[in-house]
Amino acid sequence: MAIFVAACQTDSQTTSATSSPRAESSSSKPVKLGAKQPNKAGRYFIEFRSRYAYTYGHSYVVFGTLDARGRMVKPEVAGLAPKSDDPSVYMAGHVLPVESTTGWTDGDLEPEYMSAYWRVMLTEPEYRKVVANIRKLQASSPVWHASIYNCNAFVGDIARSMGYKTPFHWLVPQEYITKLRKMNGGPNAIGWTRPDSDAPSSSKTR
Repeated sequence: MAIFVAACQTDSQTTSATSSPRAESSSSKPVKLGAKQPNKAGRYFIEFRSRYAYTYGHSYVVFGTLDARGRMVKPEVAGLAPKSDDPSVYMAGHVLPVESTTGWTDGDLEPEYMSAYWRVMLTEPEYRKVVANIRKLQASSPVWHASIYNCNAFVGDIARSMGYKTPFHWLVPQEYITKLRKMNGGPNAIGWTRPDSDAPSSSKTR
């Protein structure tokens, strides 16, 4: 069962960046993701995210800067998923490692498909170190395997490089990101998990 709970999906079509939906901190105090947020250290950020898909979902990170109104400015995405759109390659990745992509996939920046997130604000030196670690991880060209090294494991490597604790990667992505936030974010964490009742009726990718 763990193999079927641990997968991540991709689709290489193009989409545009959009603002994110209503967010909720771990203390249940509602905030508006995209609205102006306190940031004494600078306007650099990384978001650990999950989104819905036709099967299990996908986890990944979004990172960049915020403008004066708290909106993302040309955000970048990093995440691990099968490189091919061929369903047979995706299924093969449940048995053997398959070639991967480590960047943006269809639906990553569309708020209607986001199922959970945790945003961390960074100073410029912190941000540059995080981005350097992400680039190094992407350059290593890891393969994708549904249970051995999936999207959660990739996100976990990024989180651990920042000194955070991480859950075990055999989780549905939404649960993985939610647990990651709760393990590290504290009572004032900027984050949100979509209620099951609010899940979209259809998902963006396979």
